[in-house]
Amino acid sequence: MTYSDPYLVISSDCHAGLPTEEYRPYLERRHHRAFDDFLAQRAARQAEMTRLGVRNEAFATRWFEEHREGLRGGWDPAQRIKELDGDGVAGEVVFPDADAVDSRNAAPFGVGLGLSGDHDPELGMAGARAHNRWLAEFCAGHPERHRGVALLPVTAEVPEVLAEIKRARESGLRALMIPAMWGGNPPYHDRRYDPVWAAAAEAGMPVLTHSGAAPRQEYGDHLGIYVTEVTWWPARPLWFLLWSGVFERHPGLRFGIAESGCWWLPNLLWFMDRLYLGAHGGRKLSPFSGLPRPPHEYLDRNVFICATNTKRRELAQRYEIGVDNILWGSDFPHPEGTWPHTRRWLRDTFHDIPVGETRRMLGLSAAEVFGFDTAALAPLAARIGPTPAELGQPADQSAVEASWARSRETGRHWLTDRDFPAMGRDV
Repeated sequence: MTYSDPYLVISSDCHAGLPTEEYRPYLERRHHRAFDDFLAQRAARQAEMTRLGVRNEAFATRWFEEHREGLRGGWDPAQRIKELDGDGVAGEVVFPDADAVDSRNAAPFGVGLGLSGDHDPELGMAGARAHNRWLAEFCAGHPERHRGVALLPVTAEVPEVLAEIKRARESGLRALMIPAMWGGNPPYHDRRYDPVWAAAAEAGMPVLTHSGAAPRQEYGDHLGIYVTEVTWWPARPLWFLLWSGVFERHPGLRFGIAESGCWWLPNLLWFMDRLYLGAHGGRKLSPFSGLPRPPHEYLDRNVFICATNTKRRELAQRYEIGVDNILWGSDFPHPEGTWPHTRRWLRDTFHDIPVGETRRMLGLSAAEVFGFDTAALAPLAARIGPTPAELGQPADQSAVEASWARSRETGRHWLTDRDFPAMGRDV
């Protein structure tokens, strides 16, 4: 691959979903009455969102007026391809809920991005199956470009969960989204979930959480609280899975955290590693429960971050996070993402990042995690992908490489010259 070759861009976080009322044909008939009740309450839910400040009326009006045609790409396959091409995105990972402003394209019974463990078990699984059926059809039109993420209410009865994993995989979906919160159900360190993790690993389906769910009833009308901690909830399962040995028992399981950034990861990883390696402040504890590896090894083997709309600050920390662990995403068609100005966003963000690392973060790592056929996407990338020159990256990369050499050499500084078996020095 040469400097001038266009980038293969794969967005690790996009969204699609029908206008909610159109999910009816995908629901079992026995749930239609409950679905009608759910739709009837939609106006009240929207009014409450406006009251709490979650919905900005002026912004919503302007957003829909200015992007009416492009927003149809949330459920219209032809329009979606047009929008992806315009952004230079060859492939995408598709989460639920195309509308993040009015919630009019949300999965039935609120089990899309709001999926949480406190849903009614029967209706939660019914809504998930309805969305998954539709999504499989949606992705089938261009299977080389789409990797659909099946909704999986993992806190339901285990046989039901396993059946849905099997059904989703056979229908063509390639990943699983679980609740970031488990409500009153057992947390994810509980062994009851082991058959689920094993089934996901065997099916080759990464398991992900996604930003959205949070204990909103606790916030009152203080929206700043929600905004401050909404990215914490989808990250929380990571340390439940890691410290309880899930990644050790299921080495083939891949776990991802979507639309929560990755700015929080370096300090978390430093903290967990230093506990494991015997830092002074943790010697009176036994936090590792017999884990044979330090946390950073599980991160590099099992974990990835769908770092939507990746920020400059996060790229500056990439050697602590791990370049291959960062998967860029556009968040199409949500207004907090980069669409419809992705090319400009990429230039502003990656202009001084080495080309080889950029190729990993913009697409190649996502291709490996989600199983995209890069050979099938290559002609498309050649036609629509932005080039390094378009991103402002110079052909002579020597100065760029030199500017990052010290950061790359330092990497995870707390591991430098660390003799793991000794566990004697604080870090």
